[in-house]
Amino acid sequence: MKPADKDRIAASLAKLMAVMCVRNTGLEALHAGIVPVTRTGDHSDVFVLDADGRKIPWAEASHFDDEQMRSLMREIVNRLYTFHVSCDDPDFLAQTEKWMAVAGKWDEPELDRKFLGAIKYEP
Repeated sequence: MKPADKDRIAASLAKLMAVMCVRNTGLEALHAGIVPVTRTGDHSDVFVLDADGRKIPWAEASHFDDEQMRSLMREIVNRLYTFHVSCDDPDFLAQTEKWMAVAGKWDEPELDRKFLGAIKYEP
């Protein structure tokens, strides 16, 4: 397979899996709600006031707890697993074509060198 074909297929698959397996998960609950106004552009002027009266800078506030993180990761892992075990089913593949119309409008992915460094892999 030509490198350009390999890259094109990998990019399409990455976007398809993101839209089918990560979108519309618990991330949507994190995305929902009122977005705080920032005049500085970096949210350094935004604070969270908690039930104990602590004024926590936005950048230092956890936006979801450990249980929400576990739940989100379980949901995404289950979807990725389901995607992989279903990908040779013709009916499932027909559904992926519909979702690819959405994913195809997304930006093209880029190689994440920081990720590769974190897992100690150099291509």
